[in-house]
Amino acid sequence: MNQKNSLQIEEVLQEKDSEKQKEKYNEYVSNITPKSNRFLNCAKAFLVGGTICLLGEGFNSFYQYLGNDKELAGLYTTLSLILMSIILTGLNIYQKLGQFGGAGSIVPITGFANSVVSPAIEFQAEGQVFGIGCKIFTIAGPVILYGIFCSWVVGVIYWLGSIM
Repeated sequence: MNQKNSLQIEEVLQEKDSEKQKEKYNEYVSNITPKSNRFLNCAKAFLVGGTICLLGEGFNSFYQYLGNDKELAGLYTTLSLILMSIILTGLNIYQKLGQFGGAGSIVPITGFANSVVSPAIEFQAEGQVFGIGCKIFTIAGPVILYGIFCSWVVGVIYWLGSIM
């Protein structure tokens, strides 16, 4: 932080009138908050997410070309995208892709695979059980838990509806 910004925060903290302090604080925050180009961020997210989806379509077409039916080709495509995400995460490329493309990198299949693999890689030094085993689902665990729970609730509602 440069000297000018630290003097500004001191001025904010020394202000006795609470209304003037709020105004100075808001002005200080707006001065130091980095400005982002929303159009550029959206374009990057579209480029990254679109490329991942294009790769998925390419895998799907390739697997259908090999003679698999549509359903089996879709399963192979899912597995291929998960494997690609795991490899890119292990090589520290997926993180750079996420920094560049932002939300575009969290396409459901690849983003979820990345969220499972990242903690496992990060905590592998702590061992198989207390490192990888305990930390692998720190990010993805709540998603899995609530997904399964909501599926159960919907299933119970469906079952109750079918017996009535």
